[in-house]
Amino acid sequence: MPERNNLDNKEPKAKSTMGRAKIEEMEEKSEEINNLERLPEGCISDILSLTTPADVCRSNLLSSLIKSAADSDVIWEKFLPADYQDIISRSFYPFPSAAAPSKKELYYRLCNAPLLIDGGFKSFQLEKSGGKKCIMIGAKELDIAWGDDPNHWYWRFYPGSRFAEVAELKWSCWLEIRGKLETQLLSPKRFYAAYLVLKFKQDVYGFDDEPIKAKVEVVGRAGGNNGEERCIYLSPNGGKGQYVARKRGDGWMEVELGHFYNEELEDDEEVHISVLETESLGAKYGIIVQGMELRPKADTHQYCKTTVIHGKALYCK
Repeated sequence: MPERNNLDNKEPKAKSTMGRAKIEEMEEKSEEINNLERLPEGCISDILSLTTPADVCRSNLLSSLIKSAADSDVIWEKFLPADYQDIISRSFYPFPSAAAPSKKELYYRLCNAPLLIDGGFKSFQLEKSGGKKCIMIGAKELDIAWGDDPNHWYWRFYPGSRFAEVAELKWSCWLEIRGKLETQLLSPKRFYAAYLVLKFKQDVYGFDDEPIKAKVEVVGRAGGNNGEERCIYLSPNGGKGQYVARKRGDGWMEVELGHFYNEELEDDEEVHISVLETESLGAKYGIIVQGMELRPKADTHQYCKTTVIHGKALYCK
């Protein structure tokens, strides 16, 4: 019984110690907030602008003064791309950016709803966490072998597509899809990945365990970037390789085709993307192509060691 009494006496002491530590931690955080509030609002805005949109939104909970700074147009203008007004001017549908009551609301409009641009053949969107550019090239803007032959490809509206038409493969023994995009439309100094966005019909045929060659390369760059060819699998049941079709949050599927590092904004650089199966010549049908999407690649830390050449990141392998 004495041992039990000793344990009972220790428990309140341990809880008391933990309670004091928690109170001290809260007091330290409160002191940090008080110190921050002593700064002019303009200084708070400058500090917050060096963080991320997600950090700024979280800071709203700290105090009313910080919330006022966190909602200011000064901060959210910096999170928008420098050329956002030019991109909005290319909108296929009227998009009155001036109608947005704040730059913060404009930012989240561009994050949550893809903006059709360039005649409705491309879509533009911002990555919500960091404000980086995401571009999807619609199927009509892609170069598809025999794409204008109704015996091979069928063009139609498809529910859930952001474009007016998608490309449905009726039958072919030769699969060749190519796309290209000016790199200046993307955010600079960022790793990007390219994806084929598609769906499968119930009677899809000819893609199970069939390796398809994919390649992403930057053309026009000084020093060259020939990219790297990889094998992907366009099967609704996945595949035996690493690069297989996976579900997206919008009801479509995608497969990663390759990745690259986007340098500074250069007028004469383009990223070229290709999907090829021209060797087996087996019959194929039943895929529906919405387009090719380029968006920032999140897990880039594992590539950084292999991409620095003469002190400059050139290619993400």
